[in-house]
Amino acid sequence: MPLRLGTTAAGLVTGYATDALFGDPRTGHPVALFGTAATRLEHRLWADSKPRGAAYAALCTSAAVGLGVALQTATRRRPFARFLLTAASTWVVLGGRGLAAEGTEMARLLEAGDVPEARKRLSHLCARDATTLDSAELTRAATESIAENTSDAVVAPLFWGAVAGMPGLLGYRALNTLDAMVGYRSPRYRNFGWAAARADDLVNLVPSRIGAALTALCAGGRARQSWRVWRCDGGRHPSPNAGQVEAAFAGALDIRLGGTNSYGGELESRARLGEGRAPEPADLRRAVRLSRLVGAAAVALAAAIAAPTTPWGAAPVQSIGPRRGGTAVRRSVDNSAGAGLAVDNRR
Repeated sequence: MPLRLGTTAAGLVTGYATDALFGDPRTGHPVALFGTAATRLEHRLWADSKPRGAAYAALCTSAAVGLGVALQTATRRRPFARFLLTAASTWVVLGGRGLAAEGTEMARLLEAGDVPEARKRLSHLCARDATTLDSAELTRAATESIAENTSDAVVAPLFWGAVAGMPGLLGYRALNTLDAMVGYRSPRYRNFGWAAARADDLVNLVPSRIGAALTALCAGGRARQSWRVWRCDGGRHPSPNAGQVEAAFAGALDIRLGGTNSYGGELESRARLGEGRAPEPADLRRAVRLSRLVGAAAVALAAAIAAPTTPWGAAPVQSIGPRRGGTAVRRSVDNSAGAGLAVDNRR
């Protein structure tokens, strides 16, 4: 089968494997460069206004999507180049290895009783105020962030890459990054960041539920419990998406998540998710292992979604008819008519 028939699927798998082996690029990370450019644009456009915030989100996201469309179009007849660019795009938008590393380091610090360092480290995972958190609350915060970001940093980009190729990969990461930058309910961003936050909620509606289902699938002997807690408690979270995967993780690990959180000095009480005990540092390590399993299941699902579809903008070459001198007659067949750093911020 020509490579062109499987470029997106192969690129997604290769990019996932590259992230799993090497983690984020060491220097010049494209997401960091995007964040720098978005910050400069924010300085020019900021106003305490939803329309101005919507324009800001649209400009930033459309630039990323536009780059993806340009790359997809430029490689329309170059399947190997498309494969390489899809793999590179997948690598830079995923955060699975980095997420696992942060969770493991948090577990190490908490097991060693180094609460001050754990408080500092928590900022690598979420925006929660950690200055007064004890070991138990730090463990809960880190576990919740591992669960939520398994969806945001792994499942969701793979899903959008499977259904929309490079435009989906780059567009999703741009929008999710904007949500992490301005999607807060603080006085500065309550209006300006509203559009970015709502758009991020929208694009994560399907991936978060896929992530929850995959969590139950990967829960082994606690699969039914994970599924039940997800279906029962997932909607009790203030976010339409974060609670889905957090509840599934709670059921899979037989722990209880949720409670009172502090953001910028403001307290927020969240419903309890799950029926088990409070999480311990050892459970944080279990959450990291579960996150890795969910990521592996997500890339398998993404490859299955992408493999049978015609890549965007390509008319695949298929072998037809009898062989002549050992070589199959080929023709172009167009079957595509009509086709065309994640953090917890209380959304």
